[in-house]
Amino acid sequence: MEDWLDGLATRRADVGRSSTAERVAEILREHITEGRLLPGTRLSEEDIGAALRVSRNTLREAFRLLTHERLLVHEFNRGVFVRTLSADDVRDLYRFRRLLESAAVRAAVDATPAELAAVRESVEEGERAAAAGDWYAVGTANMHFHQALAGLSRSPRFEDTMRQVLAELRLVFHVMADPWAFHEPYLQRNRELSDLLAEGRVAAAEETLSHYFDVAEKQLLDAMTPVRT
Repeated sequence: MEDWLDGLATRRADVGRSSTAERVAEILREHITEGRLLPGTRLSEEDIGAALRVSRNTLREAFRLLTHERLLVHEFNRGVFVRTLSADDVRDLYRFRRLLESAAVRAAVDATPAELAAVRESVEEGERAAAAGDWYAVGTANMHFHQALAGLSRSPRFEDTMRQVLAELRLVFHVMADPWAFHEPYLQRNRELSDLLAEGRVAAAEETLSHYFDVAEKQLLDAMTPVRT
């Protein structure tokens, strides 16, 4: 993966003269969702401010927003860090996802061809990344897949909430030592869900998603559990 600060500098034009803390927070959140910012990374005001050419006050407000979203944590006398999530965080995330994404899937009964195409395209994105052997990109495509599911809700508030949830979830994925072993089975599962939705089999898709969450949650919790000798 490229150095995350170099990648951040390429987003400078997105901030522009009318920069806001919300836009800076969005850029940093995207870096977390894409797996560029790892748990435990210290965020330097000087370095990020120079990369995006924003003031310290703007940056501090962006940090405050992301701390409220549980993506960052401020440690007294040490600075601001990307959060490392706990097993309890994982359980709560999946509890919330079951409510959130299941509702989006149920809404697919009225999905438009364009909304279903966005789901399918995210599946194909993951398959292309897998063919190229880029398993970090497969993980990012998986985030896009679940964001596309949220799009079935047709609610901007719903989709904004999903962006925050997925950024937090990506921080958990880093506990998996082998990205290929973790992400590879979900390529087929995402394809199956997309096909069920395309066929209008919403109830079957919701049931499949429920099992999907059960498996993923257990994998992550098992990876976070210390091996006892």
